[in-house]
Amino acid sequence: MVTGLALAGAALLMSGCDVANSEEGASFALQVTSDGGAQSLTSEVQLILLLTVLALAPAIMVLMTGFVRVVVVLSVLRSAVGVPQLPPNQVVIGLSLFLTFFVMQPVWSQVDQQALQPLLDGEIDQSEATNRAMEPVRGFMFKQVRESDLGLFIHMAQLPQPRNEADVPTYVLVPAFVISELKTAFQMAFVIYIPFLVIDLVVGSVLMAMGMMMLPPVMISLPCKLLLFVLVDGWHLLARSLVVSFVG
Repeated sequence: MVTGLALAGAALLMSGCDVANSEEGASFALQVTSDGGAQSLTSEVQLILLLTVLALAPAIMVLMTGFVRVVVVLSVLRSAVGVPQLPPNQVVIGLSLFLTFFVMQPVWSQVDQQALQPLLDGEIDQSEATNRAMEPVRGFMFKQVRESDLGLFIHMAQLPQPRNEADVPTYVLVPAFVISELKTAFQMAFVIYIPFLVIDLVVGSVLMAMGMMMLPPVMISLPCKLLLFVLVDGWHLLARSLVVSFVG
């Protein structure tokens, strides 16, 4: 995709430029012509907008999908178990991305059917495709956002009381969705932390009762927490809980 965009940008620039070789052949002059008029200017603006969207794609991926909830829960799990370096960050980010792809697949299928394919077939223009593409994404965010968080940003934006979802601007919906996702993620993280915290307390109390003050409790609690996580098939339960949290 990046190569295609580069080629398209080069073709666009070369289409409005005339290169003339000098008599000596040692130099050349680059002259920009106005052939194409408004149509050429519109194409250049569209290219700039496309590149801007691609630059913002990571932020869109992070803030308008379920990625925030997944990555926060997985990161807290590492701290709860007691091994902050394992799994590595690349594994956590990769697993979060693929779980996000799994959760968002129905939404992206709607975007492809309602916006992308009609745009590629020439049935609709880019503006209509953008509006159609936002409908499934906004629907997903509305299912996950809390009314209190949405009301907070509506109040701070000094907007009138919306009658339906269509009256809520996207710039209001996105931050409300993000803080809702963070709250949900921290609630799930708290529940995950409890059993590992109990193991730490039990191990610390037992060692203190036995008078083993010099033995670090983590040397005993860490294997116990890892064993517990493996015995209950923790990764299976965690992945299931994350996916179900979006469906429910």
